[in-house]
Amino acid sequence: MSTLFVVGTPIGNLDDITFRAVETLKKVEVIAAEDTRHTLQLLNALESKGLMTHNEIKKLMISCRSQNEEMAAKKIIELMENGKDVAYTSDAGTPGISDPGEVLVELVRKAGHSVVPIPGPSAFATLVSVAGSGGKTLIFEGFLSPSPGKRRNRLKALLATGNAIVLYESPFRIIKLLTDIADIESERRLVIGRELTKLHEEIIEGTALELRNNFAERSSIKGEFAVFIFGIKKVQISDEATDN
Repeated sequence: MSTLFVVGTPIGNLDDITFRAVETLKKVEVIAAEDTRHTLQLLNALESKGLMTHNEIKKLMISCRSQNEEMAAKKIIELMENGKDVAYTSDAGTPGISDPGEVLVELVRKAGHSVVPIPGPSAFATLVSVAGSGGKTLIFEGFLSPSPGKRRNRLKALLATGNAIVLYESPFRIIKLLTDIADIESERRLVIGRELTKLHEEIIEGTALELRNNFAERSSIKGEFAVFIFGIKKVQISDEATDN
């Protein structure tokens, strides 16, 4: 029985890669990747740092992205049935979290092979760790629909729960997202992480309206975004109050 290793990789800062991730990428015979070019850049960077040798980065690589994940999974399973261990990497962060990977994992497990996580960075965990208040319930929604109507309707439903929420957004739609949140609950507090762990990392807090205005005033917006929306503490009704 072969093993699929689901490997978390840095979301920006190469120094965030774990020892386990490097050792796993060294020892497997096959690397499946959301984008083989991107993963090859990572391997070359590890070689330049002396963490891998040229021979260790020269191995079979298979493209396994959202558009071809099921077909790629079948090829990967064939290799595993021939005794080869495989590592899977997404472009950045942990596969399966707003990234491809879940279809591959499901099919590999159904085929009777082991699936082993190699934990690593994720924008979700990185932002939550510095947000300051997650509460007992935290909703991870990832990317909302690009459709204005669907996005706004989903936001209304999420905000109505009163729970903390984490969203992802691109630089091209961040102002639209913040405008929608501000229109629904202008005073709801947010923490926004832009370019997390990268050279130009920015983490800012404010109300939805304040942050919407902040980004709307900028001449240009670059980088990927993670948005933490604070939950609202529910009013507790005492037993005495409900007796009347």
